[in-house]
Amino acid sequence: MRLDAGDFRFALAMGWRDFCAAPIWGIFFALIYVLGGWLVFWALTAQGQLWWTLPAAAGFPILGPFIACGLYEVSRRLERGAPLDRATVLGAIFAQKDGQIPSMAALIVFYFLFWNFFAHMTFALFMGNVTMTNVSQSLAVFMTPAGLGLLVFGTLSGALIAALLFSLTVVSLPMLLERDIDYVTAMLTSLSLVRENMLLMLAWGAFIAALLFLAMLPGFLGLFVVLPVLGHASWHLYRRAVAWPDAPPDASHQTQSA
Repeated sequence: MRLDAGDFRFALAMGWRDFCAAPIWGIFFALIYVLGGWLVFWALTAQGQLWWTLPAAAGFPILGPFIACGLYEVSRRLERGAPLDRATVLGAIFAQKDGQIPSMAALIVFYFLFWNFFAHMTFALFMGNVTMTNVSQSLAVFMTPAGLGLLVFGTLSGALIAALLFSLTVVSLPMLLERDIDYVTAMLTSLSLVRENMLLMLAWGAFIAALLFLAMLPGFLGLFVVLPVLGHASWHLYRRAVAWPDAPPDASHQTQSA
């Protein structure tokens, strides 16, 4: 489906509406990420135990799809006027363990591990011959030709890897929550949507990345608002982009026509 800028504005507006309608759920799901961010920060700075960062960061791609499904489930229930009691929302998330979401989570974990391997390999290729005992105490080394090459190549390749993951998951996760389809079909649908709306979808991905970065600056506290709003908005963007004959009308379409 062809999208325009108005679709993204309405998705954000609906994301904000859903967060305001059920802020406790948004804060609850965001809390997991905030606690994880604090753990990584503590491991890096307070304790200096870098080995903690990999297992702590690895938890995000494992838990991420389930947390996202929690936000999607809240938006879906608000859209249908269904109750938001604890048993039904958490039960819907728990039920995903028998569906396609674990396969998606496993794929994201594999992607995360490949990303780490690629980053270490890139660092070794560019900086392997540079004498450096501690990166945080040798920042000037990044102003050398090898350091600048690492920054340019690492940034471009990292952006490409992130864009591919975004393209595969931007609507596939909410699709797996709503529909009984396999994760490969969901990812191919997501990829097709991004390919059809390349510039707008890449701008949306860059907007999400920038907003999340800004939200992390004040001690990760901004994530309590940004994460749920973006999660709810992703559900409504999916609902506008992928039409199912038996699906109820998306409230954002109703808002547009009002």
